[in-house]
Amino acid sequence: MNATGTKPLPGIATPKAGSWTSRDANAATNLKPRRNEGGGRCLRIKAMEDSPVSSNQAGRVDDRGIGAKESCLEAVSVNGHSHAGNNLSTVGNSTNIKWHDCPVDKKGRQMLLNQKGCVIWITGLSGSGKSTVACALSQILYQRGKLSYILDGDNVRHGLNRDLSFKAEDRAENIRRVGEVAKLFADAGVICIACLISPYRTDRDSCRAMLPTGDFIEVFMDVPLQVCEARDPKGLYKLARAGKIKGFTGIDDPYEPPTDCEIALKCEVGDCASPQQMADTVVNFLEAKGYLQP
Repeated sequence: MNATGTKPLPGIATPKAGSWTSRDANAATNLKPRRNEGGGRCLRIKAMEDSPVSSNQAGRVDDRGIGAKESCLEAVSVNGHSHAGNNLSTVGNSTNIKWHDCPVDKKGRQMLLNQKGCVIWITGLSGSGKSTVACALSQILYQRGKLSYILDGDNVRHGLNRDLSFKAEDRAENIRRVGEVAKLFADAGVICIACLISPYRTDRDSCRAMLPTGDFIEVFMDVPLQVCEARDPKGLYKLARAGKIKGFTGIDDPYEPPTDCEIALKCEVGDCASPQQMADTVVNFLEAKGYLQP
């Protein structure tokens, strides 16, 4: 038992009682940014006398910095996603950052959830049934005691991606953001179900590249345009045909079907499996690949 009366997790060090005081907490709130020698931003922290923070590595808090010494906390990265090292990140606009590892890792989270994290990426035309299959899949997994989360193409535009339009560059950014969030869910041990039109192979392949090999499962809703347009649940095809929506996938903007997806759910005119049956196909794939056990 530790000082708080709770049982520490295996392999995780418990701070000694009194090693972090209210004075430390007050000091931690008094953070001021300044420029480091390399021109990047860093945090300036005035450490308290009894602060446990110290390091003998260059670019971190100086081991003589306990007391009145002010030091620069420089965050660094290797290729933008490093877990160690002192190479400065040069990826995007976020530089001088470092990946911070914690004792509880992906494997530990998967053991806790009794499953393996992955991303199921459902792609297809509007009206092909992506969201319907995603919900059916999530329900089956829930009934089996497996944790999943759906990132729906429409839903994410209510919040996360509300600033994006449907121009080509914004659609690419929309997919990139969803891919990054899906990656975090998978790292948390969750089975993430992303359902978006995602019409371009390049964008989908970029999301695949974000994850470890095998953890991106592309599901193609192989449904003819004729069927999707007949369904037209949102009335979007009608608007597109009338010229009231421009750049609509399948009408005046192309959809690039996958060439090597993990699962293809095919539907023909007059011959289409139910959403439940399609979801069962995905569950069977997950089971065969070992994602439903840690």
